[in-house]
Amino acid sequence: MAAAGPAAPSGPASPAGPAARDLFAEGLLEFLRPAVRQLDAHVHAVRESQVELREHIDSLATELCRINEDQKIALDLDPYVKKLLNARRRVVLVNNILQNAQERLRRLNHSVGKETARRKAMLEASGNYPQGSPSK
Repeated sequence: MAAAGPAAPSGPASPAGPAARDLFAEGLLEFLRPAVRQLDAHVHAVRESQVELREHIDSLATELCRINEDQKIALDLDPYVKKLLNARRRVVLVNNILQNAQERLRRLNHSVGKETARRKAMLEASGNYPQGSPSK
């Protein structure tokens, strides 16, 4: 265990002061930023796959309707078409939810970037950087 140095007075330049909290907050934001970006990328990929799924459902429903019309024997495909359309509606609903979540993530990521830049500028302007060692 490292020995603690002499007790520093509490204030803006002390390790327990606002500058240290700002550095901690900045570090935490930098730590979370990759996770937010990764989550955003995954949400984007899911949205793209859901658009593709919706297109396939539409195509299948159209094909079922065409087959039903072309059959000489009356096949009751309407329940299946209804199930496909219901599945499509749910896919669209989930896609809208994901789109809203992705937009919130994008705004959060933007806010994190602005807050990080603001804090960094504030720290640079005040010159309150923690010293590398107490002897310097």
